[in-house]
Amino acid sequence: MFQTFSENDRTDNITAASTLEPDNSEVRLLTGIEGLDDILNGGIPRGHLYLIEGDPGTGKTTLALQFLLEGARAGEKGIYVTLSESKIELEQVARSHGWDITPITIYEMIPSDEDLSPEAQYTVFHPSEVELADTITAILKQIEFVDPRRVVFDSLSEFRMLARDPLKYRRQILALKRYFAGRNCTVLLLDDRTAEGDSNDLQLQSIAHGVIKMQSLERDFGIKRRRLEVHKLRGSHFREGYHDYTIRTGGLATYPRLIASEHMPGFKRNPILSGLPELDDLLQGGLDSGTSSLLIGPAGCGKSTIALRYAYTSAQRGEKAVIFTFDESLSTLIDRGKHLGMDPTELICTGKLEMHQIDPAELSPGEFVSRIRRMVDDDGLRMVVIDSMNGFLNAMPHEQFLAMQLHELLAYLGQQGIATLLTLAQHGFIGTTSSPIDVSYLADTVLLFRYFERAGAIRNAISVLKKRSGPHERTIRELVLGEGTIKVGPPLDEFEGVLTGNPTYIGKSGKETPSDSGK
Repeated sequence: MFQTFSENDRTDNITAASTLEPDNSEVRLLTGIEGLDDILNGGIPRGHLYLIEGDPGTGKTTLALQFLLEGARAGEKGIYVTLSESKIELEQVARSHGWDITPITIYEMIPSDEDLSPEAQYTVFHPSEVELADTITAILKQIEFVDPRRVVFDSLSEFRMLARDPLKYRRQILALKRYFAGRNCTVLLLDDRTAEGDSNDLQLQSIAHGVIKMQSLERDFGIKRRRLEVHKLRGSHFREGYHDYTIRTGGLATYPRLIASEHMPGFKRNPILSGLPELDDLLQGGLDSGTSSLLIGPAGCGKSTIALRYAYTSAQRGEKAVIFTFDESLSTLIDRGKHLGMDPTELICTGKLEMHQIDPAELSPGEFVSRIRRMVDDDGLRMVVIDSMNGFLNAMPHEQFLAMQLHELLAYLGQQGIATLLTLAQHGFIGTTSSPIDVSYLADTVLLFRYFERAGAIRNAISVLKKRSGPHERTIRELVLGEGTIKVGPPLDEFEGVLTGNPTYIGKSGKETPSDSGK
């Protein structure tokens, strides 16, 4: 039987514990999750009680184990008090991640096999059948025996069922908070929100020093998208908003939301040439470093090819370039480059050019942005190609957030002096076309690609709609792909209506000649 723990006993224990000298210094404890420590501005302040909220399957147990293991690496004792999962189940979770949790004390408050035998039914009880005070007394005895610096309670749903009364439950949580503050312990309370109402949720959040919410967003296709938010952290700065995370072998991987204003090292703007003199003339000196360029047009009109040309030429100059392709396989992209006189094999082998095929059904936008940031920091990246924005859009569960996500990414890359090329496929082929989303205002330069008909043949046209960083031609030129090369022709000054897909021949004088239309 558990020892009874009355209200008076609890008050005496709390008063005695509170007489200990607390450590009021703002020491932050690492969580063992690199991205989360960044979000928390270096970790969670020591000596407080924190609430970790999330539905079942969001990774609360994994986060808690990483927190305790990080403490063990720092020489801090840790205890995991479980009222829902057994020690065997926790060990299975640890093995799945390749962890050794022997340094952590696991204290079970669930019945063992022997407790379920008929002989034990009247002497040993499941926690839900025992008074809350008795359960707390047993837990505190174990806490005093281990004397840990880090404590995890899993989960609060069991406490709610034991308390039955919301007022009694709140008072007990407050008592626990005071007790652990006196012992200079950092406590994580895991809450799966399976037995609570909105009022209980807000009451518990008001008690906790900090609240981390973990969410799992269902999608019609592909993996779940998981994200977390630091709801509050008293007296401390933290990175607000939602941050994507994944659960992988080895634990949680968190991807802090990108804030471009935090990264402003400065750079010298330089022209970036494509290796095609006519295209560079169209842009009057080429693209500029630290700018973003949008290549927009219908499918198959040459957007990806021109983007590949820029990345290929950049790598030839010794500047690191990377291509992220959402829509095309790497083998197809490499073969197409070879057929157009751009064999990327050697550049890939030297590491100057990287190509990555991205599956939007298996990748969250936060993870994608984090991958780009690591390459910028570690590899000296100078050019990024995202082919295409349609694939990036499909990775977003809510379309209205794409523009904000893109704005931060493009601003960050621009502040690092990196040239970014984005392709966007429009709906339709000839004549009027439409875009799935308007992101042209985010780009510094917009290259427009079109099909048009001339002399009974389908041809490609390229033009520059805007270039914020300098002047550009306002002409329309023909783009020829084939015969082992890429060619940009002279301005199509003998035609009108090229962008509509049905040009009219007007001749050198500019006077319309209907009889020669289309020739």
